[in-house]
Amino acid sequence: GSAIFKGCFRRPDNVTVALPVGAVIQNMSVDKCVDMCTEKEFSLAVLAGEKCHCGFPTTLFSLHEPEEEELCLHRCAGEDFESCGNDEYFVVYQTQVQDNRCMDRRFLPTRSKQLTALASLLGPPGAGQYLGSSSLEVSVEDQPRSTLYVTLGMILCLCFCRKEIEAFDSSILMIRNPYKALMAEFNRKYGGHIGFASQAHWKGKEWPEFVRNYAPWWASHTLDWLKYGKKVHVVHFEDLKRDLFSKLKGMVQFLGLEVSEDRLLCVVGQKDGNFKRSGLRKLEYDPYTPEMRATIDGLIRTVDATLKQRNLAGAPEEYRPR
Repeated sequence: GSAIFKGCFRRPDNVTVALPVGAVIQNMSVDKCVDMCTEKEFSLAVLAGEKCHCGFPTTLFSLHEPEEEELCLHRCAGEDFESCGNDEYFVVYQTQVQDNRCMDRRFLPTRSKQLTALASLLGPPGAGQYLGSSSLEVSVEDQPRSTLYVTLGMILCLCFCRKEIEAFDSSILMIRNPYKALMAEFNRKYGGHIGFASQAHWKGKEWPEFVRNYAPWWASHTLDWLKYGKKVHVVHFEDLKRDLFSKLKGMVQFLGLEVSEDRLLCVVGQKDGNFKRSGLRKLEYDPYTPEMRATIDGLIRTVDATLKQRNLAGAPEEYRPR
């Protein structure tokens, strides 16, 4: 069906509190449990042998520590080829129900004393977030057009120079692997926000020209924020994808705000949205020439060294030239 398999998990300490709704189902199957929890408007359907539990991700059942799937291999009474878990290890599916803890939005006071930037190059990895309703397009000399998204006390900026950077009290700097970032922005430039550039664009003069202009900007953007930013919290996009919960928690703590782990778990549970490119369409060849790679690898080394000079973690291993 449309439910998403989340994995095999150990029974929580207090099942009735962690998963408040439960029922024994005759001839249990995945669809029967998912249908029951969907009808009762819960985002998790949890199979434990002949019993079905429903709930939401919480600190009592966070889904942070999946077990080996073999531990849940107990066939369903109503479907021979499905696993229904057992008394100690539960099979978990995510239903199509929207977690209602995500629905309310909270803002800082209008006259917040601190101004924080969320700085991201090119098409920002966080552009799908709700950032408020006010935006201002600005021109930066000899740079591609930049957009300034304004929220209460926080600004998302894609390109700024020293004077603008120094105006912020602090910043969260989002860095992405330049090889992936350049291809994503090229697709956005020629195919739209969730579309793809055509083969003619990749094979034509557009791609080499794009890499020549944008690759140095990837490095200079990062170096400028590290050099001129007053208080910089670095987040690598790949780390954010791998461990969304802890990276978001670190960002909230950096902002000096109270951490609500239930709200963070809600975000993690809803991370697979529709506003993104399908991963099914990929180039069948490497678009980067040896000359392009030599240039980009040199830029990665520069950024890596600068991060380490500031006692920050260097570029992730997957960025680094082999």
